[in-house]
Amino acid sequence: MRQKVRYVHRGEIVELENIDPTKTVLNYLRYEKALTGTKEGCAEGDCGACTVVLGELVNGKLKYQAVNACIQFLPTLDGKELITVEDLKEKDGALHPVQKALVDANGTQCGFCTPGFIMSLFAEMHSTPKTDRSHINDVLAGNLCRCTGYGTIVDAAVAVAQSSEKDRFHTEMTATSALLAALKKDSGLHLTWLDRHYFAPKTVDELIDVLARYPDAILLSGATDVGLWITKQHRELTTVIYLGQIQELKEIETQEGGLKLGASVTYSDAWAPLAELYPDFGELIRRIASTQIRNSGTIGGNIANGSPIGDTPPALIVLNARLHLRSKDGPRDIPIEDFFIDYGNQDLKPGEFVEAVTVPLPKVDAKFATYKISKRFDQDISAVCAAFHLTLKGDTVEDIRICYGGMAGIPKRAHLTEKAIIGQTWNETTISDTLPLMEEDYQPLSDMRASNQYRMLAAQNLLRKFYVETSTPEVPTRLLGEGGFACA
Repeated sequence: MRQKVRYVHRGEIVELENIDPTKTVLNYLRYEKALTGTKEGCAEGDCGACTVVLGELVNGKLKYQAVNACIQFLPTLDGKELITVEDLKEKDGALHPVQKALVDANGTQCGFCTPGFIMSLFAEMHSTPKTDRSHINDVLAGNLCRCTGYGTIVDAAVAVAQSSEKDRFHTEMTATSALLAALKKDSGLHLTWLDRHYFAPKTVDELIDVLARYPDAILLSGATDVGLWITKQHRELTTVIYLGQIQELKEIETQEGGLKLGASVTYSDAWAPLAELYPDFGELIRRIASTQIRNSGTIGGNIANGSPIGDTPPALIVLNARLHLRSKDGPRDIPIEDFFIDYGNQDLKPGEFVEAVTVPLPKVDAKFATYKISKRFDQDISAVCAAFHLTLKGDTVEDIRICYGGMAGIPKRAHLTEKAIIGQTWNETTISDTLPLMEEDYQPLSDMRASNQYRMLAAQNLLRKFYVETSTPEVPTRLLGEGGFACA
């Protein structure tokens, strides 16, 4: 394995060695490269002031995505192109089209957040820009500003989307792609610094070998959770294994058993295929954090960290998804529900890792919905996240699966409530009679997001909401918020 990080910046390959493997890209830029346009606002991936853009070859095409530099570890730049706000100006010093649009729209005041907005809009300019303001709001949800009220910034975004103007990154795309293609041929990466190790294997077989030698290693995917261990908890990670270079873990394929998502498939890449099968699942992903986080965070990471407030597990559990695990002893498949044992305890053996998850295809006679309750609509952690899967035979409940996040130490099904509903008529009386059983299924805690009483009432009301939406044709399919979601 190589011992140097190699990435592209300003048209050249940069090599780094003897570096702290958990140094953030933000600190590297500010303190070692004196590129201070990238700001630190929160150091946890919320405010967007640290936004940079990474370029990567995907199926032979150059793809640009905005990410949070504050929680990205420096070695994860390996094999990619790094673009900061300082890189956007033209060679003659002229403003980039995004910068000019913000100036023309008066889209800045104090200027602290402006570089992050610029980088998000730059990435959008190089994808499929749309003038729809709701789309722009989604794009910019991860960039916070305390001055302008966003109106003029959105105006600038609309102007960029309407323009057909190209920048020098378009003209240099062929040369950049050639550099990145050359880096793709590199072997896996192994960095040592003091007593710490960082591995970035290129294949699943390499990962199995490294994990067998270092079974206590921290597996790093999008760093949207692990990154905060460094920036907020100041932990020292002895051995880190990065999964982002393994193409096998990024694959999405439709099989006879369903849609198979590799563990390193990001939320952004999973969004469209999941939404095509289950529109509510697509809306759930839209509510997960921000564009920057969705570009980095992965489906497998959201499962593997075992958080009781992870947004995807309740939906995956009611859909009866299967989890694919792997180690040197071979593959192991389990229902995803069985993976979560207790708070902080998952069914994961030493040297074993999450390889993929398979989401069953929709059943013609089944109804699925998921709901997220949070204080803010955008970029907020759930107080309660609910998912339901219902099969009726006439007006009788043949089967129902109910799962909540935020109601226990793990994402947990409401088994007693389910049992009481199955075989009953799907009506108001059945719902009213069974709601009290939820207090036996769950004993939620109170914390900064919600009290235990609020959580219980919200969970009960979400079941009632699901009943109304699946039984009353004249009622709009969505009563609160957009796409089946409500803000508390």
